[in-house]
Amino acid sequence: MRQAEDAGLFKGYSIIPGAFDELMGPQGEPRPDFLRLLELLGSRSPDEFTRIQALAERALLNQGVTFSVYSDRRGTERIFPFCLIPRLVSARDWAHLERGLEQRVRALSAFLDDIYGEQRLLAERPELQEIILGTSLYLPHLRGVRPPGGVRIHIAGIDLIRDGQGTFQVLEDNLRTPSGVSYVMESRILSKRVLPEVLEQARVRRVDHYPAKLAETLRATSPEDPDRSTVVVLTPGPYNSAYFEHSFLARTMGVELVHAADLYVEDARVFVRTTRGPRRVHVIYRRIDDAFLDPESFRPDSLLGVRGLMRAWAAGNVTLANAPGNGVADDKAVYAFVPEFIRYYLGEDPVLAQVPTFVCAREEDRRYVLEHLEELVVKTVDEAGGYGMLMGPQSTREEREDFRQRILAEPRRYIAQPRIELSTCPTWDAASRQVVSRRVDLRPYILTSPQGSWVLPGGLSRVALRAGSYVVNSSQGGGSKDTWVQKETA
Repeated sequence: MRQAEDAGLFKGYSIIPGAFDELMGPQGEPRPDFLRLLELLGSRSPDEFTRIQALAERALLNQGVTFSVYSDRRGTERIFPFCLIPRLVSARDWAHLERGLEQRVRALSAFLDDIYGEQRLLAERPELQEIILGTSLYLPHLRGVRPPGGVRIHIAGIDLIRDGQGTFQVLEDNLRTPSGVSYVMESRILSKRVLPEVLEQARVRRVDHYPAKLAETLRATSPEDPDRSTVVVLTPGPYNSAYFEHSFLARTMGVELVHAADLYVEDARVFVRTTRGPRRVHVIYRRIDDAFLDPESFRPDSLLGVRGLMRAWAAGNVTLANAPGNGVADDKAVYAFVPEFIRYYLGEDPVLAQVPTFVCAREEDRRYVLEHLEELVVKTVDEAGGYGMLMGPQSTREEREDFRQRILAEPRRYIAQPRIELSTCPTWDAASRQVVSRRVDLRPYILTSPQGSWVLPGGLSRVALRAGSYVVNSSQGGGSKDTWVQKETA
């Protein structure tokens, strides 16, 4: 490992061979765009940084910034792990990401309109029918329904990684109920509180206007006058892993947080019960999965949804954000074909690269995967959070044999990708009281209304806090960093 030459906080910082470091160059020198920031941070001693990191963590605890881990039998609530050393993105890199993200959302929107409409793509490419229509996330009974305002993907969270050459690649798409944006804003509040002079001199773009932009986006898709429309956030309740975010967004948007029992449908219109009587609801930012959204249309045993809600949506009387049925585009096997969707629907070359993907439903791909399990990362097409994965290079023979049998039994459920050497970022390690190199990813958020898309200048940078780990999900021991997008020079 090459070591950074800086004194102070970054003294002895080591870069993982083959990885692209977000803040340091290949010889351990600060990247030119971030030189001033690293000088300001590096001037702090380990004792001083220990103190301000502890202040940040105490603030998170006092604010109730937590998440739930369903698999943890010792308790469900944990403080969201946070590292004060930010992840920086240059203005030049961000301009490239913005173009690529907007393009990708446009193409995925066109794909969803087509799959739930004429299905031109499948008529011209019949070999894709098994892949696209074969996912459990495709909802055939919604075909022919156009959402109010014509928008299906109101909020997208696109996961990005950066390879060893520093190239951004799309890892996966999240078009159902992408989470995590509240941590973006809470992280920035902490940065302002404990690193105010560093944040100011780094010339960082703001993120605190996201709730206002989200409210504006939601109202713009209302079936009625946006200025007179009622918007609510529908939550499954406090036991949901992202409940903190549901309440945070409702509060910061200035709208009501509601449960299923607060809503009812009458004459294909949705109403909320209030102390002053029923009030018409025009837009629902729903944080409930499709399967539980309406016991009349989906799972009849659901206690989280609203009976008749899908009838109201199909009649064009209420906007559901995001639109039901978007999950077909989140399927990891469908992901493999997004570059083709961009060319087919937009007539453009993809701006952003994505990870090469082997789709086990295809015989040739499946044969290759089974012969190279020790080299590949195998994923279940419909799971998230780091679950349902085989990390081939780190796996045992027994684990590989288990996945071999799974793939043979249900090939449509699995895809495989080469393991990409994720980029790294300097990260504070409390145990050793020093800065260490840890792998990161990035989830930017894209809002779309009938007027077009807007990308939040930042995003959720997740970090693998365990040494050697490639898994950044909080449920698997990961944490987060504030993402600082630099302003363009005047």
